[in-house]
Amino acid sequence: MFKQSKEPEKKGSEKREDLLVSFLKDAHFVFAIIWETQYFIQNTRVIFNKPWVNDKKAYNEYNKVLSQPLKLLAYAHILNVEMVDGALTFSVANEDLLDYISRKDRNAYNFLYCYFMKVMSDSGFMKYFEEYAKDSVANPVAARDEIYERYYRLINGNTPSHSRLDIRRMFHKVFNVYAAEHHLHGSNGKITYYSDLMYNKKNWRDMDKDKTVTRQEAMTPNKIEKQEAINTYYVQKAIALIRKIHTVSEVNDSWGNGEATQVHHIFPKSQFPQIAHYVENLILLTATQHNTKAHPNNKTQQVNKDYQLVCLLAKADTIENSLLRFGEKYYRKESFVYVINTGLTVEFSTGLSFDDIKTKLVQIYNAA
Repeated sequence: MFKQSKEPEKKGSEKREDLLVSFLKDAHFVFAIIWETQYFIQNTRVIFNKPWVNDKKAYNEYNKVLSQPLKLLAYAHILNVEMVDGALTFSVANEDLLDYISRKDRNAYNFLYCYFMKVMSDSGFMKYFEEYAKDSVANPVAARDEIYERYYRLINGNTPSHSRLDIRRMFHKVFNVYAAEHHLHGSNGKITYYSDLMYNKKNWRDMDKDKTVTRQEAMTPNKIEKQEAINTYYVQKAIALIRKIHTVSEVNDSWGNGEATQVHHIFPKSQFPQIAHYVENLILLTATQHNTKAHPNNKTQQVNKDYQLVCLLAKADTIENSLLRFGEKYYRKESFVYVINTGLTVEFSTGLSFDDIKTKLVQIYNAA
């Protein structure tokens, strides 16, 4: 029944799961433990654009930032929760799933979609989503208003929440995830895409920019610093994932003996910042491979094009094998194709097989 389920979480919760799993596995914990960590203090400031944690005026805001996703994870049985000495105390119930959620925004999106749809199904509400999918084709505004009204009645009649405004804001989060998954009109009346769900969307710099000036001219020092911090966060997270899932060099050649300690950008971060955080653009190498082959004479600004091809072919094998074993837990074929298209200015189709991708790569580099 609906009363057994928890109200859905707001977008951005995927990054909060990352904050949680970054330092906590088995211990029992309360909000304050997370609140006091430097990881939480620094990243919530950057990612969520919140006031400093020690700002007393921000107490209620941060209490919400922490409590909502933790309670969601508890209702999803990813965390255990109990009352100890008057405080909600949590522990990890499903470490594998928590780790999965934390690794990639796409994984968190997959979890949220499945969780939201489970809650809606248990509540007998899925039929209204299905009706919306049909009715929104001809009249998206009327169809949206109808499903929002039905959701208000559901929450108003079965929970302590009665504010129409709060319930509407709550439903945005569920509705837009459903819309993105099925390529439908979202809460803003436009077709919603996965990228629209991100807390800090990549095009945030353009929102208030005068269209007559360049992006660089519109960037203030504060905005530049903020964007660099966000980029660094994503790149570091991707590098950490590569180190977690690979223990030996992904390139099997005569320079691959020894410990693989270097995470290498196949297409350089300085030249292609838009794909710097893609795990499909990162490959684990030994120090010798990285410093003598990928970057000749350890000159990190230079790229050995022949070895770049070697890395791309090896990464293709890595991704293909990973998809066969784990599905899209770590990699996506579409993302690998996007990395290639961006780095080489080509237009590979996502429908190509991995063998076809490798054949085309060899042809491109041999013709260069």
